[in-house]
Amino acid sequence: MNFRSDNVAGIAPEILAAIVAANAGTAPSYGADAVTERLAAAFAAVFEHEVTVFPVATGTAANALALATLTPVWGAIYCHEAAHVQTDECGAPEFFAGGAKLLPLPGEDGKLAPAVVEAALTEAGVVHHVQPAALSISQATEAGTLYRPAEIAALGALARRRGLALHMDGARFANAVAALGCSPADLTWRAGVDVLSFGATKNGALAAEAVVFFDAGRAQSFAYRRKRGGHLFSKMRFLSAQLDAYLADGLWLRNAAQANRMAARLAAGLAALPGARLRHPAEANEVFVELPAAAVARLEVAGAGFYRWGGAGAACLRLVTAFDTQPRDVEAFIASARGG
Repeated sequence: MNFRSDNVAGIAPEILAAIVAANAGTAPSYGADAVTERLAAAFAAVFEHEVTVFPVATGTAANALALATLTPVWGAIYCHEAAHVQTDECGAPEFFAGGAKLLPLPGEDGKLAPAVVEAALTEAGVVHHVQPAALSISQATEAGTLYRPAEIAALGALARRRGLALHMDGARFANAVAALGCSPADLTWRAGVDVLSFGATKNGALAAEAVVFFDAGRAQSFAYRRKRGGHLFSKMRFLSAQLDAYLADGLWLRNAAQANRMAARLAAGLAALPGARLRHPAEANEVFVELPAAAVARLEVAGAGFYRWGGAGAACLRLVTAFDTQPRDVEAFIASARGG
């Protein structure tokens, strides 16, 4: 009953097998291996678009290096006030961007609205102001909610009109695609996304993410930033093998769909308890639920794993399901919260 995060899960068997297979024999280093070289074609098939792909080991590296590539040192990056780049990356985006400024904005259920972004944009060309450079959105959001294609397209249109690059933090992008049932293309480049931080670690990989550029012209400096940032791995094949297996035969979507199903089951069961309330719609694999103190105490006694959201004394719990979450874990958690 450990619902603290999808990071607590192990490695998907298919990905573990791919790592073992990559370990046989020797291979060229620093991304010159055959697996890394075919990644662009694999991602292009998924996104129905030519792409430039760079494997990295962490989501922080993917986000920070991508945003640094899009933003000059005097630039402003607009994001939601709860975005991971704002709250959980220890200033990495600003560090790698050489001083660019994150400007957090409010939004219901973890999402940004075009009007809010428009109102916050500083005036371009004024030497006293940071200059608008990039907009970063999360899919799924930090509230476990999802941007629909039309919502992303509206933000993409604003970004194009105001000269901003549009970045998507896709740490849980697979969960969004699986939940919405639309194409990866509709959630990214067709809606105006320029760069995607494509997550795999939370959905069955060991340590593998990818920065996906839909415009090769924007990727020109990324290789140097990745090297300087310590993410050009000498044995890159072990990252690439994970991503290759992740995309093969739809594994990434099957894993995400399982996590989503378990989250929906968990949300429905907990929401039915007396005094319970979902704080946000449970649209992907995260559940934010307010429970009576007695229910929380019963969960603690049962040894259940969860995070209190909003501080140690908060009655709101954040629960995250993973690709390997089983119905028995969900039912045991609900039963423990119910008691009696």
